[in-house]
Amino acid sequence: MPAFPESILISGGAGFVGGNLGVFLKRRHAPTRVVAMDNLHRPGSELNLPRLREAGVEFVKGDIRSASEFPAGPFETIIECSAEPSVLAGYAGLPDYLMETNFLGTYRCLEKARQWQSKFLFLSTSRVYPMAPLEAHPWRENDTRFEWLDVAGAPISSQGVREECAGQGARSLYGLTKFASEGLIEEYRAGFGLRAAINRCGVIAGPWQMGKVDQGVVSLWVLRHYFNKPLSYIGYGGAGKQVRDVLHVDDLCELVEEQLANFGAWDGWLGNVGGGLKISASLRELTGVCGKIAGREVPIAAEPKNRQADLRIFLADCSRLFARTHWRPRRGVEKIVADIFEWVRVHEKELQPFV
Repeated sequence: MPAFPESILISGGAGFVGGNLGVFLKRRHAPTRVVAMDNLHRPGSELNLPRLREAGVEFVKGDIRSASEFPAGPFETIIECSAEPSVLAGYAGLPDYLMETNFLGTYRCLEKARQWQSKFLFLSTSRVYPMAPLEAHPWRENDTRFEWLDVAGAPISSQGVREECAGQGARSLYGLTKFASEGLIEEYRAGFGLRAAINRCGVIAGPWQMGKVDQGVVSLWVLRHYFNKPLSYIGYGGAGKQVRDVLHVDDLCELVEEQLANFGAWDGWLGNVGGGLKISASLRELTGVCGKIAGREVPIAAEPKNRQADLRIFLADCSRLFARTHWRPRRGVEKIVADIFEWVRVHEKELQPFV
């Protein structure tokens, strides 16, 4: 049996995904050295530091844009999950931070992996798929959500988007940085023999996510319900029928653990990792779940006009993933919301300033 890595560097390690991964992997594999590197740029990321320390995860304050700020290596494995994650990033003001973090930063991580001969796991995004075909695909509207229709031979169906849909077209500045990083990783695999795998993740949700209007929608919805704050349905007529699939961060951690434990079987992997149609919700449906768990309704305004780079529907078709593993997402939307709600309840005082 392949051995679990002896050392892991997680870039973006104090963020939502990186922090949860670090704690999960260290608790499950105590002998493994787990180091979280983060520049603490995102508000609220500092709240992760005590739990990282308590779990035995080492923290290094460093910015992946600068090669000199990485901790001393080598590391057997690098998990690259640092990012400016907002799909609206770069449209207001200079896109420098977005481009430098999400592309130059990946390049710096790849160079470290090349020098250290590390295995490389990259958390990419569903936003690598061009917007135009997603918006143009036939759809229908029901009482609570929009739904994609099945079209023979199309790479999009009622079950979601398949990987071959990632062709030409605008995909948001954020999506472009991740798509370009995927290409760079392939060049490092071909040119330097890098061992690498790429997970295209959609909406990931769970405790320790600092939800904002432009990123982390499930946490935002729970936080606003918990603290009795207003919300808005933005775009597509303001009806709240936009749909996303959702993946509990613990389900992602379990998949990553499997990938790290047998990386040889995953070397060269590139594919969707999401909740799919089975674990999906519209904003309207999410409101119902949050109201049920919080025991209250909050005022919700309607803003009919679409924002830049918005999508009516995104669902990931994970058939390629399911064909190679017994892993399946096990936690549904209600479990995701309940877990976030409990986290907010326990950390109410620390979280209130961020709402």
